[in-house]
Amino acid sequence: MTSAQDRADVIDTATAMMWYIDTRDWDSFPTVFADSVRLDYTAIWGGDPSHVTPAQIHADWSRLLGAFDATQHLLGNHLVTVDGDNAVLTAVFQAVHVLANPFGSPRWTLGGTYRIGLTRVDNIWHINDIAMTPTWADGNKEILTLAAGGVRPQAA
Repeated sequence: MTSAQDRADVIDTATAMMWYIDTRDWDSFPTVFADSVRLDYTAIWGGDPSHVTPAQIHADWSRLLGAFDATQHLLGNHLVTVDGDNAVLTAVFQAVHVLANPFGSPRWTLGGTYRIGLTRVDNIWHINDIAMTPTWADGNKEILTLAAGGVRPQAA
């Protein structure tokens, strides 16, 4: 049985990741991650999942997501399972990306589910696995390419 405290701590860790992105708190951002993180954005970008460090996530996501005028990432309907020092959070998400541009709508909104794996070290939960599965989108997806400097991003 998952304790109320573990459930709250797991949700807080995932929420902090999204909060740090949207508030552009790139100094705090890496603190939510384990030493190695499996990223799986293949449902939207194709390819294979990658294994990266918090420093790599910081560099890639701050460059891409920091290029937007604004973002808002919302998680909800949290399902949490805990097995010892490992946990999985499954949640629906809605992510709004805004970038003024001369080529169409300034907004792209994506919705779907996240599966976020966490491990507990010294009683602190750290994200070690992220899998995003989109189920719907609206708006101008090309603002991602514009934000990435003309290069189609692989994850974020």
